[in-house]
Amino acid sequence: MSALIDFILHIDSHLINIVNTFGGYSYLILFAIIFIETGAVILPFLPGDSLLFAASAMAVNPIYHLSAPLFVVLFLIACIAGDSLNFFLGNKFGELIPRHKTLGRFIKSKDLKRAKNFFNKYGAWAVFLARFMPIIRTLVPFVAATSDYKYSKFIKYNIIGCVSWVLVCCAGGAYFGNIPFVKAHFSMVILGIIIISLIPALIGYFKGRRAED
Repeated sequence: MSALIDFILHIDSHLINIVNTFGGYSYLILFAIIFIETGAVILPFLPGDSLLFAASAMAVNPIYHLSAPLFVVLFLIACIAGDSLNFFLGNKFGELIPRHKTLGRFIKSKDLKRAKNFFNKYGAWAVFLARFMPIIRTLVPFVAATSDYKYSKFIKYNIIGCVSWVLVCCAGGAYFGNIPFVKAHFSMVILGIIIISLIPALIGYFKGRRAED
């Protein structure tokens, strides 16, 4: 876990190492991270927003020879495909995964309950809103599937959410990522992005605690 935290907070330097080491294969590596973040269900702690921001900041810097449009396309495919796989797993194994001796350890019951409450409250729009909420965005497709939600309706709101999320994060990285102040304080900016993206989930958590009291 400490290695993951270090990767997120120093994601710019880690991405530079990845690009310098793997070259064109870096596209596939970053695609895989975004795909697995939601697709695997049990790995909601992988970087999402911060990875898109940092990758886009690097892509518009000519010294790295990366393609910003290609990143946008790959990230969009990754998050839509990942959410669809997540939905499929929830539809086929929704009752088994949380209770599995090993896999169940990666899905906290309080996070799953929060995702269910969020989905029950906002319905279809929860699929869209969850895209901007770490942890919750990994569990909402799973919860939607276990609620007998139709995939045809899920994918419509999912595509809207994924397109909005990718464009916002990538545009933010491309525009702000290479501003001298942002580059000089990149780790703090990434931390700020993480905190801001967690605010909706934290509000929901504390509201739930107050309701229980």
